[in-house]
Amino acid sequence: MRFADELKNAVTPRAALLVLGALALQLLFITSYVGALHHPEPRDVKVAVVAPGGAAEKFTEQLRKLPGSPLDPRVSDSEAAARDDMLNRDIDAALLVDPKGGTSDTLLVASGQGGSETRALEQVFTGVAKSQQRTVTFEDVAPASAKDANGLSSFYLVVGWCVGGYLCAAILAISAGARPANGKRAAIRLGVMALYAVVSGLLGAVIAGPVLNALPGSVLGLWGLGALTVFAVGALTLALQGIFGVVGIGLAILIIVIAGNPSAGGAFPGPMLPGFWQAIGPALPPGAATWVARSIAYFKGNSITGPLLVLTAWAVVSSALTLAVASRVKSSRAGADNEPGGATEVRSARTPLG
Repeated sequence: MRFADELKNAVTPRAALLVLGALALQLLFITSYVGALHHPEPRDVKVAVVAPGGAAEKFTEQLRKLPGSPLDPRVSDSEAAARDDMLNRDIDAALLVDPKGGTSDTLLVASGQGGSETRALEQVFTGVAKSQQRTVTFEDVAPASAKDANGLSSFYLVVGWCVGGYLCAAILAISAGARPANGKRAAIRLGVMALYAVVSGLLGAVIAGPVLNALPGSVLGLWGLGALTVFAVGALTLALQGIFGVVGIGLAILIIVIAGNPSAGGAFPGPMLPGFWQAIGPALPPGAATWVARSIAYFKGNSITGPLLVLTAWAVVSSALTLAVASRVKSSRAGADNEPGGATEVRSARTPLG
């Protein structure tokens, strides 16, 4: 055969399209990760100001006018209220202006929500204090574990759960076809996915918690989060495979890995990300799960209802789509079999006569 013929047989049009799709995913991966993480800087970080008398408004206005708008300051009634707001994750930091009228202030930070944000805040407020001939000390009200460098363990745990979710769904597709033949088989796949999610969620929580001591907090809480995260990602992948075939695996990678991971607030928390990634992060499984994992580990399980609802929505909608698409595939096949010259008629024609 000529080389052109060999090439035509070796690289089919379908294979060529899949290669082009892989190239597109590669370029999107580079664009998303470099775009989100190449120049982190604080933007509209929520900071409370506690000051004696009417000084709070003055300090708040000064912080609001900082170049680049790194802070989103607001007045807090008391130190106790500011501390509660931090533990509830309503704010990221709190400036306690010297109550005695002196020049020694305190900034409350929470490294459990990400070491990069804490360092950025310390840098900003050190500069502000220096420009006003004041001094500032720092107090960590929700410190990251000594074995959780930069508060990244929760993010890496979530990444592992997400990888397990879409890999398990992809293996089911490779071994038995991307599109389940009927609703029962789709339900079986979802059942397998749920069992895998429960087991992998538990093992991930145990490894990150008791085994490595990387994350404090409730192992049961992390187990539940892991099971929900793995199932949500796996169900999403099954749904996309049911709709688009093997291309659905690539679409799942696009949503979870390319869009979800850099916007999850892992390496750099949300206020350190550019606007686009800051906006999409909380709505995607990696971002929602990372927020909950950090809340369980460092913030007494506060402020997790919204992110858990996000994960639940992904799981429920994806499961419903998986079942609906499988039922439609079965109906389409049944209709084709019953048409004149369809599969049933062809099988009958090939059956030997008695």
